[in-house]
Amino acid sequence: MSKPTLDQLHRFIFSDANIRGELVQLKDSYHSVLESHPYPLAIQQLLGEMMLATSLLTATLKFKGEVSFQIQSEGGLKYAVVSGTHDQQMRAIARFDQSISDQCFTELVDNKGTLAITIMPEKGQQYQGVVALDKPSLAECLEGYFQQSEQLATKVVLHTRLRGDEAVAAGMLLQVIPESDISHQNQNESFEHLSQLTQTITCDELVDLPVGDILHRLYHQEDVQLYEPVPVTFSCSCSREKIANALAGIPREELWDILQEKGSIVTNCHYCLAEYQFSAQDIEEMFVEEIGDPDIKH
Repeated sequence: MSKPTLDQLHRFIFSDANIRGELVQLKDSYHSVLESHPYPLAIQQLLGEMMLATSLLTATLKFKGEVSFQIQSEGGLKYAVVSGTHDQQMRAIARFDQSISDQCFTELVDNKGTLAITIMPEKGQQYQGVVALDKPSLAECLEGYFQQSEQLATKVVLHTRLRGDEAVAAGMLLQVIPESDISHQNQNESFEHLSQLTQTITCDELVDLPVGDILHRLYHQEDVQLYEPVPVTFSCSCSREKIANALAGIPREELWDILQEKGSIVTNCHYCLAEYQFSAQDIEEMFVEEIGDPDIKH
């Protein structure tokens, strides 16, 4: 049996049912997120599921932009953020209670946790939806969100496998295509049938099998059209310029106090831990180049 090419997202469609599907398998991109921080297993698993969900949702965008998944809670998890662009560049981070153990999803987020899904197109208006984390799994919470907020029947499957140094994740999404020529009843019946088939996939199958084998195993009696895959990568958008812009928003006196105490200003990206160092000369040049601030003084 051939091994799958991981870190790819695959789109497919059921031609006779007007139902779309997506399948994503992650390895290197997932590992890149985990290796930057010493996350406990429960957080590693949740971040994997959030990365899968972000990738699957980003694939539905019909424009250039970014999707952000952000969980905030009063449980063991304080917050977790995953962002993905239209071309499947992902990054993620989480903050949590240091006493956290191997907790389940509902224990991590407590009954007050929420998930904010923010869609940020390069052109156009930003949109945000809030998902109540009141179900046993992230996948079920997302299904409920699409059904209630978007009125779209949706099936979500999210699996992670953590074994020693191995970290892999794979997920699937099925969703009805709105405004199709198929009757509402027939489309619902088709979706229910395909959803039940999708539910039978195991974690090992979804992670270890090539996509063609998965689709054949699940839907060999269906007319499935599979499109070319899109690579998924870990990519942090931090840069020295962005850090400098952030520092420019801090009062100059505070920056000089830090410089006098420590000799330089050192900051790290929360996502990838890249280090950026600014000397007194860097800060001076930064303010000299800034336009429209006549009040800058030594």
